[in-house]
Amino acid sequence: MTKKREIYKCEICGNIIEILHVGVGELVCCGQAMKLMTEKTQDENQEKPADATSFDKSSEVRKALADGHLPVIEKLPDNVCRGGDGIIVRVGEIAHPMEEKHYIEWVEVKTKTGKIGKQFLKPGDSTEMEFQTRDDIVEVRVYCNLHGLWVKKID
Repeated sequence: MTKKREIYKCEICGNIIEILHVGVGELVCCGQAMKLMTEKTQDENQEKPADATSFDKSSEVRKALADGHLPVIEKLPDNVCRGGDGIIVRVGEIAHPMEEKHYIEWVEVKTKTGKIGKQFLKPGDSTEMEFQTRDDIVEVRVYCNLHGLWVKKID
């Protein structure tokens, strides 16, 4: 059974869909089941190797991926947005590339009241954007065309 807001991708043609209404059927594209995109988080990318004496380059790679994909959130100053009602989202501690072959496709924020704001991007666009809202932000999701879906949940 699907869940609302899940993201699925066809591994043949690249079609991507987001679930708006929950259903029980299998999602199929190009004759095969679509792949559920799992949300990657910072915690998953900072795992420590079981054997602390061994050096695992893959943990270094995971951290680099997280640094370039996880959203960084900052409250808008009062002089930018009336009462500071909004946030600035930057994709990654390190600016994410926005090239034809590797870029962020969209950034989405979810508020405590369940409202969703989404901005679509294309190669060459900035990975820094503003979202105006008076509600508290509880989640920011980012989709990279090469590295998939990333999420930062805010307490």
